[in-house]
Amino acid sequence: MSIPKIFSCNSAYSLKKPSLIQIFTALCFVCFSYHAQAQSTKENSGAFPPSRSISASRFASVPPLKKRKRPIAEERLETLFDTESISSLLNHNDDALRRGDVSAGYYVAEQAFGNLAPSLKPLRERLANHGFSFELTYKGEAMGNVGGGLSKGVDYTHEIRVAMLFDLGKLTQWEPLNGWFLHGIVMNREGRQVGWDHVGERNVLLTEVWSIHGPAAARLADLYIEKSFLNNRININLGRIALTHTYSTSVLLCTFMTMCSAPMAIREPAGWSVYPKTSWGGTFRIRPTRDLILRTGVYRIGPKAVDNTGWAWGSEPYTGIQTPIELTWEPFLGERKLPGHYKIGYAHDTSPYADMIGVIPPAFSDSIHKHKEKPRDSFYIETDQMVYRSHGQHQMAGGYVLAGFVHNTPSNSTFSNEFYVGASLLGIIPGRPFDRFGVMYSYYQLSPRTTYGQRLRQLAGMSMGAYVNAPQTHSAILEAYYGIPVLPGLVITPEFEYMMRPGETSVIPNAILAGLKVISAL
Repeated sequence: MSIPKIFSCNSAYSLKKPSLIQIFTALCFVCFSYHAQAQSTKENSGAFPPSRSISASRFASVPPLKKRKRPIAEERLETLFDTESISSLLNHNDDALRRGDVSAGYYVAEQAFGNLAPSLKPLRERLANHGFSFELTYKGEAMGNVGGGLSKGVDYTHEIRVAMLFDLGKLTQWEPLNGWFLHGIVMNREGRQVGWDHVGERNVLLTEVWSIHGPAAARLADLYIEKSFLNNRININLGRIALTHTYSTSVLLCTFMTMCSAPMAIREPAGWSVYPKTSWGGTFRIRPTRDLILRTGVYRIGPKAVDNTGWAWGSEPYTGIQTPIELTWEPFLGERKLPGHYKIGYAHDTSPYADMIGVIPPAFSDSIHKHKEKPRDSFYIETDQMVYRSHGQHQMAGGYVLAGFVHNTPSNSTFSNEFYVGASLLGIIPGRPFDRFGVMYSYYQLSPRTTYGQRLRQLAGMSMGAYVNAPQTHSAILEAYYGIPVLPGLVITPEFEYMMRPGETSVIPNAILAGLKVISAL
């Protein structure tokens, strides 16, 4: 099978911009090609039979989603104490859903309800029986600025990822390694950032895949070992780990382009190793009661952009230690046992960070002084709560509302504050029970020291900084998407974004963006 060639590389770091018609044509070609393959077999590793589309009639008798075996980190920890905490005040002894349907039911977009190649299932099972599991996923994003901003135009980004899990006990047949797992992720990322090219936004990323780390032909991301102790009551991870795969994130957030893998105010500080960048360290996880999860860890951290490949371990500079801690409350509310996830987290970064005021003009140097370099702290609250059930009893069988707030040390952080509020709603169109609609408003406030320093330089007639056309204060984004599971292993998601105050000023007109995201799993 050949795919129409719509992208051509001009260099290792840029792509020829495709038209929206070319993108749509190629996507339709892929969909119908795989549809023909899906109809040729009855075997299905997802939650529904092969079909042209997902209809309510085909799901009338489908039980809750059955997930294949997943890494231990995503399975339920056994409780230290077989009781509930504050949930007992809300619905005493009503946590039966947690006992029968655990966190593995929480939606993961990359799985896309199955695989494009169900014929590989026997091979996957044989490999898993010998201790090796893998997932190959493609995520492509085409986003175009259609109004406002700097210029009209389209940028494309993609991620091709291989996630591997090694059961060291099965692989080596050595009893001391039973229960030890090795996780690894290698990926390719290419493309350009539409915010930089066409909108005039350099602080907030408007697509998920093109991260602050830039393109990499074969980047090593997570590589860590995992082990659970005391009958799965304690779980540890040790190795090279992305903090935003563990802290200040959720799978609901990762359905939004501007929020994955964590809110921007968390992703921006250098002390947070943001996927796919990783840091040496480890996480310790326990479940004190049935409705509480505690995560904490220690990580060596350094500048983000020094190593773009993930392989140069020996040459990585380190500036300090990051010590995050997060407590999650997971209640099930009401007669319908609607699940919720309420997180509170804090992290202290010992690295010395400079005052965000920047260069002080000589005319003000006698009266205004920079703050000394000091560590940085982050605090966050994140919540999501199911508000209705559409079908089934698993954790994503309904619609959610979500909200969050992030605060960083104002004097030495790019973003001092961020808050967001939104919804992720399932089955809002009759006959489309598994389509998901999401909408979110996000507000970003820059450090007041950044604004102050730029105003001083403006008064002195100096440059305020690269890509800065006025003192920067705040910006906001309204994002909406509609996720469509087309067939097992393929989800297509039209996207819309409205960027308010690009560049955190009122100089550039507000921008209107539209695009398409495709997630497929082999």
